[in-house]
Amino acid sequence: MGNPILSIKDLVVDYGIIRAIKGINLEVQEGTIVAILGANGAGKTSTIRTINGVVKAASGNIYFKNAKITNLEPYRLAAKGIIQSPEGRLILRGLSVEENLLVGAYSLKRDGAKSARQLRNETIQDVYTLFPVLKERRKQQASTLSGGEQQMLAIGRALMARPKLLLLDEPSLGLAPLIVQEIFAKIKEIRNNGTTILIVEQNAYQTLKIADYVYVLELGKVKTQGTAKELLEDENLVKAYLGG
Repeated sequence: MGNPILSIKDLVVDYGIIRAIKGINLEVQEGTIVAILGANGAGKTSTIRTINGVVKAASGNIYFKNAKITNLEPYRLAAKGIIQSPEGRLILRGLSVEENLLVGAYSLKRDGAKSARQLRNETIQDVYTLFPVLKERRKQQASTLSGGEQQMLAIGRALMARPKLLLLDEPSLGLAPLIVQEIFAKIKEIRNNGTTILIVEQNAYQTLKIADYVYVLELGKVKTQGTAKELLEDENLVKAYLGG
């Protein structure tokens, strides 16, 4: 294993007197999908929100590309290329599909010979290639999309910032099984196109089918970890922790 793009060392997160995360260690290698799985209350969302700067760490450290980013503000993390597609999608309801996507590009800056406008235009075409339904509906009010389409829009909006690390928080939430399969196939495609992904999910089985490496949390600690293939083959683990 090379240098991880993201590394978490002995992370502790408290909510008042409740210790939600109890000293976890976690790594994300560049170009992979890493999943954090576990039951409700295991600490999955607390972990991703601490990486994203929304929740502050009580102790321990988070490193991105070997630089310490613990407790930086979310906008500073976004400028470094850590972009989250939030739980619940948070679509901007007064805007069209395309306007929602363009909101995601607000942080783009000139890159070499390419202006921010060129990057934005290229990236929106990439998003439309990945999610053709968004192109078809680009002038439509975002609030009129189905749940699955709104999830595609939320992921597309995050991709507009050209993330180096894409954080996905419960992308399958509230979606029908067939739509979940479609979304997860797209997540794998995003990884194949070169974006590193950290995904927090309750739908363990679908996640294990696309992830490279997996951490299973239980009550704020890493209960087990390994490649997705290893975990899928562990019947006891699947039954005990992953609702199999």
